[in-house]
Amino acid sequence: MWEFIKAGGWLMLPLILCSIVALAICIERFLRLKKSQILPKNLSNEILAQAQSGRLNIESQNTLFSSSLGKILQKGYQYKDKGADFAQKQMQTEASVQIASLEKNINFLGTIGSIAPLLGLLGTVLGIIQAFLAVNTGGVADPALLAQGVSKALITTAAGMIIAIPALMAYRYFQRVIVEYVVELEQQATLFHAALFYDVEQVGGHVATSSSVTDPVLINAQVADEV
Repeated sequence: MWEFIKAGGWLMLPLILCSIVALAICIERFLRLKKSQILPKNLSNEILAQAQSGRLNIESQNTLFSSSLGKILQKGYQYKDKGADFAQKQMQTEASVQIASLEKNINFLGTIGSIAPLLGLLGTVLGIIQAFLAVNTGGVADPALLAQGVSKALITTAAGMIIAIPALMAYRYFQRVIVEYVVELEQQATLFHAALFYDVEQVGGHVATSSSVTDPVLINAQVADEV
């Protein structure tokens, strides 16, 4: 392994750094994006039942602050006395904060996936130039010497691809997971807001009502597109 790195030249150092950063981001995001930390099961129904009874117990308040959905619902409950529109705006603001938290460092993976092959290609070009210069300086066009120089130069390209492919796959995976979470956050927050302020009931995860209810609570909180 050391010989492989040594043969690649100094450009292997930024490539190794990219691989370490990408791995660290993947581990951190896997731990952060657990569904139990974003969308605890039945949280919306449990909190709504207590909110309609007049107060939240300490355990429920701790549950609210321990998840992304809970923090959004907490804003609706906190400002319910100020009216539906004001509470909705506060929930939207908190939703934007929570979505930004979910997206944290994700774009770095995309950046690493883009620049790692370029760094590898740069190393290959520099290596080939050095190989031809060495042959030219020696005055003898030795194919074996040229082939050895080119093979070493290609190491950086291979290293760049090895880093970029998993990084881009992880980037796309996390993007998809976040989009799914945002859709469910949208649904749960809207149901909670409607049930808190309007004459509606939550039946099997859907709003049942004979009249118009609220617009989607998180309509202004959108997932950022890829850079």
